[in-house]
Amino acid sequence: MDQAPDFKRETEAGAEALSQDEKLSAVYRLTLWLAREMEKSRVAEYTQLLHSPWRLIWLNIISGIARGVGIALGFTFFAATIIYVLQMLGALNLPIIGDYIADIVRIVQHQLELKTF
Repeated sequence: MDQAPDFKRETEAGAEALSQDEKLSAVYRLTLWLAREMEKSRVAEYTQLLHSPWRLIWLNIISGIARGVGIALGFTFFAATIIYVLQMLGALNLPIIGDYIADIVRIVQHQLELKTF
């Protein structure tokens, strides 16, 4: 039962036409469906996490470090690829673009060779 129970059929007949047992059965099915959906969304685990602030802080620190390392590695790969492409374009000796790209590559290589410590 992945979807919400279909109550359209019962409501079309009107509230007076439904017996008390049918109403209770419909409410029971709806309650059962809501309980399953809440269990799927892991609400209980989330509320336990909110009641444990130190665990929440620790998980946020770990996820922040992982996100930062991922961004650093991704940017490094991206920048290296751009520099490689610019070097290839500079080697083509295009009239105006080649000089501009050569200047950029020279500046970047000079900055990479500088020792900051």
